[in-house]
Amino acid sequence: MIVLDSWALLAYLKDENSADRIESAWIEEGATICSINLGEVLYIRMRGDGEDAAAADIDRVRQRLDVVDPDWPLISEAARVKAHGGLSYADAFCLATALRVEAPLWTGDPEIVDRAAEHSCAVVDLRAPTG
Repeated sequence: MIVLDSWALLAYLKDENSADRIESAWIEEGATICSINLGEVLYIRMRGDGEDAAAADIDRVRQRLDVVDPDWPLISEAARVKAHGGLSYADAFCLATALRVEAPLWTGDPEIVDRAAEHSCAVVDLRAPTG
């Protein structure tokens, strides 16, 4: 299992350089995302592509993702992450989700990459070259 943050899902949807790498891992291992981060991708896509196109993209990927909805323990963990500083609340949710499911967080967000180790969260930096 891998955990995607908003950065990773947007890179996949925009077919950026890391899209093939994300898709391969997603197919082989399965992928999960917090609904907070999925909502973040939705509003960003709405701004750029319009509501109908954005909704269609999200509906398509939701069928293939394990979507984690926040319950109180996840909210509490995200709050703990946020309280340590350096991350947005949405970023705190993707990190908390990765900790919950004990899976690496796939991202290219430099703030998350820089802070993940502080929370004992494995991270795959999608900006780093592969090979």
